Amino acid sequence: MANLQVEICGVKFKNPVIAASGTFGFGREYNLLYDISVLGGVSTKGTTIEPRQGNPVPRIAEGSSVILNAVGLQNPGVEHFIKEDLPFLRKKGTVVIANVAGKTLEDYGEICARLDGLADMVELNISCPNVHAGGMALGIRPENICEVTKISKKGLSKTPLIVKLSPNVESISTNARAAEDGGADCISLINTLTGMVIDIERRKPIIANNTGGVSGAGIKPIAVRMVYEASHAVKIPVIGMGGITSGEDAIEFMMAGARAVQVGTANFSNGNAMPEIISGIDSWLDRHNIKDVNEIVNTLTLN
Repeated sequence: MANLQVEICGVKFKNPVIAASGTFGFGREYNLLYDISVLGGVSTKGTTIEPRQGNPVPRIAEGSSVILNAVGLQNPGVEHFIKEDLPFLRKKGTVVIANVAGKTLEDYGEICARLDGLADMVELNISCPNVHAGGMALGIRPENICEVTKISKKGLSKTPLIVKLSPNVESISTNARAAEDGGADCISLINTLTGMVIDIERRKPIIANNTGGVSGAGIKPIAVRMVYEASHAVKIPVIGMGGITSGEDAIEFMMAGARAVQVGTANFSNGNAMPEIISGIDSWLDRHNIKDVNEIVNTLTLN
């Protein structure tokens, strides 16, 4: 059995497989299927300062090899997370990554300060609309990414900061560098692509919000390419995600430059997806006589 432990920003993960934010809640439901302590980490449901009810339904739709969602960051708020959900996750002995979001720059600074020293890492969701930017997501323009990262970092003296990058941009490399320039300790990518599914009988979008975030196996080639480009644009660690359903998929991302991976949509179609992916990584390493998973990181050779 190979060594699967990885270290990112001084935080030790027992393996490189992390539950992606928005697909795993706070872990309680999946813990009924298996002991989630087997996971490398859990990136929690996106948490905001105040509780949010989310968008109107329907807010999830299926496409070919993908799903679309416009849930709207439904969550119980940061205080509930700290009092009720964080203690449960702490008992599980897995790395806790608090995914956070805000409507304003000030929101990000405030919630990060509230979580400093409580979670193992904080991950910024900067793909949601920002009221000070006229509804534009902070993660679109590099100058905005740098600014929100700086403000968030000021609130964190004890906890490493991950910035989760949107793929709906002109240059993922430029935006990765903007996060690094703003003080990010790590970046994660990709967040969902923007898409639409139409009910041709009603001639209307299926999702009440009209558009939604596209995730699932179908986006993996895009995600791998962006992880490769981002990891070669910055010196800070990269966590990769987007369409991972197997151990072999995870290894692709790590060869492209990711130190660890997050698994999201696969959890919906297969409740045991992540334990199987961990086992798949281990089996692949054994078959190739590789003793340490870190040996495969950033080993891609271009044609």
